[in-house]
Amino acid sequence: MSRIGRKPITVPSGVDITLDNNVITVKGPKGSLTRELHKDMKVIVENNEVTVERPSDHKTHRSLHGTTRSVVSNMVNGVTEGFTRNLELVGVGYRASKAGEKLVLNVGYSHPVEITPEPGITFEVPSNTKIIVSGINKERVGEYAAKIRSVREPEPYKGKGIKYEGERIIRKEGKAGKKK
Repeated sequence: MSRIGRKPITVPSGVDITLDNNVITVKGPKGSLTRELHKDMKVIVENNEVTVERPSDHKTHRSLHGTTRSVVSNMVNGVTEGFTRNLELVGVGYRASKAGEKLVLNVGYSHPVEITPEPGITFEVPSNTKIIVSGINKERVGEYAAKIRSVREPEPYKGKGIKYEGERIIRKEGKAGKKK
């Protein structure tokens, strides 16, 4: 059983955390994040440490305990370091480029696919087969990376498509020939 909820979060210098009932705001060098936490969870900020306490050992409180602690920790990490997800394009003629803020994908369709980022999310294209999605909100960065991947998911026969960096695509064997 995980004990992650009991682990205190150390707050680095330059990060300001404010609590208003069950709404937490974390401000740091990269920006600020606000989130409404569950009403039963008690968040305590003191001596550059944040701790999360649960009211009882009920199953829902136990599960919310670790989740709340992870959410607050991700908010602190996001405003100090930020989060990134790397994607790779695999396939002949598959390429990505930027047009202003938009990401333009040419992945085998008859038309290019354009994806516009929301405020706080940025796209980088270091080469025409690599995409870097970055931002301060871990949840939103992951959602945008999944949205880009869903444009052309990797297929199991040749492995063509958009995949996460380091993702292993399970390959299938092709159609067997006719035996005589």
